Amino acid sequence: MTQKASIRHSLIREIVRQRPISSQSELVEALAQRGMKATQATVSRDVRELGLRKYTGGYYAIAEDRHVRKMFQELVTSVVPAQNLVVVKTSTGIAQGVAAALDASKRGEVIGTIAGDDTIILVCEDNDRATEVARLLDAYRT
Repeated sequence: MTQKASIRHSLIREIVRQRPISSQSELVEALAQRGMKATQATVSRDVRELGLRKYTGGYYAIAEDRHVRKMFQELVTSVVPAQNLVVVKTSTGIAQGVAAALDASKRGEVIGTIAGDDTIILVCEDNDRATEVARLLDAYRT
């Protein structure tokens, strides 16, 4: 994958996570607003490569995000920011699976994860990012 494609994929993930996108033309416009020119054909290929799917309400979502949301609803008991870290508590024996799902979702604001038996530590770039990630992940629990 080219560097431009990689950057475009990161931007698409970010856009889809931040606001509802219901069509590829909306995605082309959103990319343009961020300074990334792309054709509808390119975005169509990106959607396929990223595994984006339309879910309830007709909006695109990243399949891994849907999986993480379901895991958080069923298996996570708390999410707490601590400086540039986020501490996620899970049911006993579940933390490594949840951490693997988080890693697969390729969240750009998370540098890495460490999982034990029932606790996950997410390392973020700074305190603000950790607070933002904790808020988002905690919202997954509902």
